[in-house]
Order: sequence, then C-alpha cells, then structure tokens
Amino acid sequence: MDSLSDFFQPGIEPASLQAVSRLTGAWPYLSVFVTLFRGGDEEVLMRLLVLRELGGRAEAPLWTPQEIAQRFAYLNDTKLATILGRLREGGLLVYDSDGGVYQLSEGARIALAALATMVDFAGDDVELGYLTSQVAAGQAVGQVSDEALKHLLARLNELYVEFEEALESQSEFRIRAAQHRLEAVWRWVAKSTEVIKGLTQDDTLSLLVLNQAQAIALAQSRMLALAGTFERRLAQLAAQRVHLGGSGLTSTDIADWLRRMAAGQLAHKLDGCLDINPEPAFLSTPELGDVAEFELLARERAKAGDMSLPGGEAAPLADAPEMERLLEAEAMYDVLLELGMAGAADVHISQAVLADSYDETAYRLSLLSLIGDPETRNDQSIVAALAKLPFSLEGGEGVIEPEHPEVATLSDARLVGAAQKGS
Repeated sequence: MDSLSDFFQPGIEPASLQAVSRLTGAWPYLSVFVTLFRGGDEEVLMRLLVLRELGGRAEAPLWTPQEIAQRFAYLNDTKLATILGRLREGGLLVYDSDGGVYQLSEGARIALAALATMVDFAGDDVELGYLTSQVAAGQAVGQVSDEALKHLLARLNELYVEFEEALESQSEFRIRAAQHRLEAVWRWVAKSTEVIKGLTQDDTLSLLVLNQAQAIALAQSRMLALAGTFERRLAQLAAQRVHLGGSGLTSTDIADWLRRMAAGQLAHKLDGCLDINPEPAFLSTPELGDVAEFELLARERAKAGDMSLPGGEAAPLADAPEMERLLEAEAMYDVLLELGMAGAADVHISQAVLADSYDETAYRLSLLSLIGDPETRNDQSIVAALAKLPFSLEGGEGVIEPEHPEVATLSDARLVGAAQKGS
C-alpha cells in the first residue's frame, strides 16, 4: 500500500503543506464518511438508512439489541448484522457493554447533521441553496468557513457567466430560459444577500473572510443588475419581430413552431423548396452552438420531463369469436336432431363432433357435457336446445383413431337415445 509521501515529489514533506495538515487533522471525522461510502451503491444506501434511523430517535438515543432488531424487522438478519458490524468497526456505532446498549459516536452525529442538510434540501438550484445555508449556519454560530464563502462566490460567478452568455447570444429562446433560471434562484440570492450584509458589519471577522464577503456582495450586485438587462434585451428583440400581415403571427411564433417539429417533418416541408444546400455564411459559431444545444439537449430534456398519462381508448370489439362458437353449436344441434329424427338410438359421438378442424371438433366435444343438464334446460339459447335432446352419453373408456387430418384420437363414447336406454 502506498504511503502518503509516495504521492508527492521527492523532497516534499506532506506535513509541511497547510492543505494536507488541515485534512489530516480532520481525519477522525473524515474517516466516518469513508466507512459510510465504501462499497457498492446498495451497501452505502443501507448503511445510511440504518444510521439515520438510529440517529432519528432524539428522545431515547440509546438502543438495546432487541430494539434494533424490532426497528429493522423488515431487513434481512444477516445483512443487518453485517451493517451494524461495519458501523462499529468504523467508529460510528459505540456499544456500551455495561449497559448493553448502542449509541452513535460524535463523528456519526456530525456526519448525520451534514447529510441531513443535503438530503432534505430541494429547490431549483440545490447547490446555491445548500452553499447559502452553510454560510448562514457559520454566521449564526460565529464561525464562518472561508472555504464555504469561496464555494458560494464560485457558484454566483458561474451563474453570472451563464446569464451573460445567454444575453450575448441574441437568442430570444435562450434569453427567456436564462431569465426563468434567474427567477428560480432569486430567493437564494436574496437570502445570501442578507447573510453577507450581516458578515460585512461584523468587526470580529478576519481580513480574508471580509474580502471574500465583499467579493460575494459584488457578485450579488451584478446578478441584481441582470434582471433589468433581461427585460430590456427581450424588449429589443420584440421590436425586431416581423409581423406576418394581419394574421397576428410574428417571426418568433414561426420559429417556436418550427422548433417543435421533428427533423422528418422539417425535411418534408423543405422537399422541393431548395435545389442546392445553402451555405449559412451569415451565421457565426456561437449562434450555431446555441441552436445545436437546444435541438440536441434542451428539447430532449423537455420530452423526458413530460409525465402526462396517455388518453383513454375504447376496448376492441370481440363479437366475432362468440358468433363463430354459436354457429358451431347450431351445426352440432342440427346433426343430432337429424339423427334423432332418423330413429338412431345408438350412435358413435364421432358422427356429431367431428368437424373440419381440430378447434371446431374440440368445441363440439365440450358441448356433449351439456346434454341432459337440468340447469341449462331452462335457458332460451342454442345451449338449452342441446340440453333438451333425447340423448345420453355412455362409454368412453377407450379411444378410436378416426380418419381426420387434425384429430389423431377420439374418445370411444356413444350417444344413446332415451327410448333405447329405457328398454
């Protein structure tokens, strides 16, 4: 295993570097995160689940093994034992042998507090909100982190560059998207403005922290100025729109309509309109990049965010199979009726059930069980007419092999007339 000095150039002492010293000094707490986030995603997720559940009982922070087993009864016993063992080995869970109870360590509480802010955070710009909350928390306890201020300043500068590029693009669609983004993060900018105002009035701050706070205040003021710039630029673009006669449509409406069309639809509309491919020398690379970014990324994101349910559809009609089965039942009834009128008192079932196909034969064979059924005789359908026929089914212990292209064997049963059976 590599030592810490192996990562540096020869002659460099790691302990002499301030950045390394700060990390090594905080290693007892950083090792907690190493224990939590080592391994696969599923393992990490379950460790966090167990640790958050154990830390969530503020009124009774001590846990007996029986209480832990009862609280996590929905987990596999072996997996739960492995998770608890890993937490104990990493110093997150401490076992008091005298009292026979578990409790979270100091490092585990610190890790849970840091994770709670991140997990429960929500908003249009999570990063800006989280960084603002970290600075506000430091101000509240009188210990503002220089690194937290740097991260907040960096995020504000990144947002400003994004908004400035949108304005320079002269794309109405991109400017409107940037304006919407600015409105979405505006509440966090307002919150950070209040925090920075309090920091700049604190005489106990170091010069380094004060300079960072003043830089953040400058970045916030530039963000404030962008709100009016967006409105003015959109007004200028609106004045440049071309109105299409008295239709009420403008060039922006046409551009938006074209943007919503698929590539195949656009190609179909351009079919026959151009004989050669035009050379768009009037377009510069930034404008082409803006259009490509929307077509390749923004449009697909909008489609992926559409969670609307599909419209209802009527179920297809299924009357044809039922009609076919009724026709087969009527055909079988006619055959049996002819046999009865001809005086046949003892006939093989093959004379009644064999049809052109296997499906028809199988269906007719199933109808034989209805003959003589007292519950079916009261019906008014063709099934009731079959049940009233003067036949009964006998035999069937063996099988025969009829000459049929699809039926290989058939039960050796017979239909016996009521008069023949009585004699």
